[in-house]
Amino acid sequence: MLPLRFLCVTKSATGVVCNRGFHNRSGLTQHIHSQHRKFAPEIPAPAPIPPYENFDHEGQHEANEPVLPIQQPEIIKHPILDGTPCNKDGVDLPPGTPPIKIPAKPSDYAPYQNRADFELANFLFNKNQMPGSQIDELLNIWAARSTSDPPFADHKDLYRTIDATVLGDAPWSSFSVTYSGPQPAEGEEIPPWMVSEYEVWHRDPRVVMQQQLSNPDFNDGIHYAPFQETDASGERKWQDLMSGNWAWKQADTIAEDPETHGAMFVPGQTEYYPLYASLGNVHNSVRRAHRNAVTIIGFLAIPKTDREYADDDQFRKFRRQLFHSSLAAILEPLKPGMSKPEVVLCPDGHYRRAIYGLGPYIADYPEQCLLGCIVQDWCPRCTAFPHDLDGKAGLRSNAHRDALIDALSLKSAWADYGYVGDVIPFTADFPRADIHELLTSDLLHQVIKGTFKDHLVTWVGEYLVIKHGKTGAAAIMADIDRRIAAVPSFPGLRRFPEGRGFKQWTGDDSKALMKVYLPAIVGHVPAQMVQALAAFLDFCYLVRRWVHTEATLCEIDDALVRFHKHRKIFEDEGIRPDGLSLPRQHSLVHYKTVIQLFGSPNGLCSSITESKHIKAVKEPWRRSSHYKALGQMLLTNQRLDKLAASKVDFIARGMLSGPLPVAGVVLEAVDDDDGDDDDSVAGPRVMAEVFLARTPARGYPTQPSSLAQYLNLPESPTFLHLIQTFLFDQLHPNAPNPSFEQPLNVLPTFNGRIKVFHSAVAEFFAPSDPAGVGGMHRERIRATTMWRGEGPRHDCLFATKDPDLKGMRGLHAARAILFFSFKFNHILYPCSLVQWFSAVGEEPCPETGMWMVERDWEEDGTQSMGVIHVDSIVRGAHLIPVYGDEFLPPYISYSNSLDHYAAYYVSKYADHHANEVAF
Repeated sequence: MLPLRFLCVTKSATGVVCNRGFHNRSGLTQHIHSQHRKFAPEIPAPAPIPPYENFDHEGQHEANEPVLPIQQPEIIKHPILDGTPCNKDGVDLPPGTPPIKIPAKPSDYAPYQNRADFELANFLFNKNQMPGSQIDELLNIWAARSTSDPPFADHKDLYRTIDATVLGDAPWSSFSVTYSGPQPAEGEEIPPWMVSEYEVWHRDPRVVMQQQLSNPDFNDGIHYAPFQETDASGERKWQDLMSGNWAWKQADTIAEDPETHGAMFVPGQTEYYPLYASLGNVHNSVRRAHRNAVTIIGFLAIPKTDREYADDDQFRKFRRQLFHSSLAAILEPLKPGMSKPEVVLCPDGHYRRAIYGLGPYIADYPEQCLLGCIVQDWCPRCTAFPHDLDGKAGLRSNAHRDALIDALSLKSAWADYGYVGDVIPFTADFPRADIHELLTSDLLHQVIKGTFKDHLVTWVGEYLVIKHGKTGAAAIMADIDRRIAAVPSFPGLRRFPEGRGFKQWTGDDSKALMKVYLPAIVGHVPAQMVQALAAFLDFCYLVRRWVHTEATLCEIDDALVRFHKHRKIFEDEGIRPDGLSLPRQHSLVHYKTVIQLFGSPNGLCSSITESKHIKAVKEPWRRSSHYKALGQMLLTNQRLDKLAASKVDFIARGMLSGPLPVAGVVLEAVDDDDGDDDDSVAGPRVMAEVFLARTPARGYPTQPSSLAQYLNLPESPTFLHLIQTFLFDQLHPNAPNPSFEQPLNVLPTFNGRIKVFHSAVAEFFAPSDPAGVGGMHRERIRATTMWRGEGPRHDCLFATKDPDLKGMRGLHAARAILFFSFKFNHILYPCSLVQWFSAVGEEPCPETGMWMVERDWEEDGTQSMGVIHVDSIVRGAHLIPVYGDEFLPPYISYSNSLDHYAAYYVSKYADHHANEVAF
């Protein structure tokens, strides 16, 4: 291990020296910037070019060599549609004019009497979702025990109070649609669908967009202008929607009208079904953190009919046109604001002139065909033929479609180009809206559930049947399930006690299986099949990153080429004898273009709205009487929106700070150390930090020798000796010989007391994973003698080896045996006792693409151990056994699989952050 050569001597406001140690100056600098920083602009001004000098120091510039300036990251905002603040009348304000602050009324909780009344309403209706009868029972008990009346007379009074809220009020309305086309000949039976009335419920999308725009909770997470960003190396970056080429191009087109200069482009993202809308200006992190940036705006009618008419051409045409006509009607209120700016209030308190636009549309493949008026099996984005979707083709566009429809018959447009020519797309009457361009990628249905679950996992099972017969395949699949079940625990990792044999797959199931599936099939399927899965997983994890650069796009291209090369084994082995021309797999070739247009797909994924779907549809359905439930569901959504808007308003005015004041009650923080979930962290943003659990464990000896005996640690070297060598490295970082070569009389004498901890907490910047708005993520690394009554648990971790090397070449893999702390010379040392692993070979495994490690051994046959400072820990590591081609022994389980194998894969699929550090 590298010694901690650099010590932080920064003093706090009270004069206490920090004394944190670091391996290199870079780590010290990051620590100072994150923990002791003074506020400064996000992007510092470029440093001046120093004068030419004659340097003779080692590693410095040669004589008369010019010192070039360091290139800084750069953000260029659109020069015309720049979101200039204005007053209520739309007149631009002088630069630097602060927003007009609305005076706070700290006691105005209207329509509630006080804070407690609002908190109670929010708890009963939103958090607890208590039925009306139980609310009445609770309020009656309240009235019987209290000398004062309860805040609400009954559940109806509670609902009336919520309904009286003005904030967040976007009422629901409806319209009805009936068939008006040709009728059957006289005397023929009229199909039921022709005489039925179809009701469409919706909200005004303009009101919804204005509410999202004025939400002060988005103040630190919104873009007021399209922009182009480059990193320090000059490479272009794509992240949020407004960083993409599409938003910039839209702004260029809008700017052709001088009346729009200085306005703010406001694209609305939509998704089917039901219909959701989201403000395209907010950061992806805001949308993914579920901070009311996605709102349900419509429930579309889905006509159904008897089997007799299900394949009737007239019915299918009506169903398509009903969908498009309904969408056009719902979005119509936005249309005037797409050409003429309107003044809106923004999260920072300023007014701006907004120009609306239809943004990217998220949909699964069948819905993409419906939206684009495309025939099934064709691509909605390009003109590739169904039998060769990955062949050369041009991009579709409105102009291309209109020209073909005018020139060809409907039959020819259908058969030769895949266009449904007798349906008018909903985008036809909206400016700057090309539906083929707006159909964006859908990670959940195209990649996670489509290609991975529906194709690759299924094909592996089919291969085993072809190769080994049903009985042999069943035995191998059972072993794969046992291997998956035996994967060691890891924060945020879903357990599969029965393997992957569950009846109904969800997106979360597929994402969880991705993390552990590859090592489980090695040895049971051909190497090329493993390579195909590995290449696909590389593609999947790359496109799901929160930010993309030109280098990332090249990596995506490379992964896709490897996937296309290796997936041919599924053709060769007879699983796909008719070829691999599949729409969902074909969609992967468009991801690079979509990223350049709309930014990272992570911010445009239907998994975001699936999470919203639980709150907006499933839970309101459960709360309804199930009779004519839609109206009850709409009312529930409206009340939830009003509660959310009230909460944001009260927080912005400082009216919900701290706990509710309760006489005679002292609230204490509780350290929840029993869960195994990873967590999102609100901030602040630092690259990585590890610290011991808040509370020491009880019942452990405090002296090294007694503790070593209690834990049955190896006797050579002793635990005390490892502490002494650690202290030598800390105290003598520049010693010519390493600590383990020093004689015992040279090592520091230690006889202090030790505190034991069952875990350490790692916090790191991981915005591609579930994280807070600032992108911070937290996980707990455990080292305990008993975990949930099932035996010891000792998690693995990454420790810094060489910060100048990238990926696994700069990291150690180790297993935490003990977390502890002690004081020496009045300095506190938080540490970990670890078992060491070393890499197998100089490169990752050629089949899986993952590094393999094996244990380091001492001469007496015990595993090599060492003491490290927790500051050298980067985060947790997930090691998965290299199972080989033998079936899993029955005694192996997830609790002991780290103890029984000679080699392990270092999983780079444990999460997205691991994928970015363990390559």
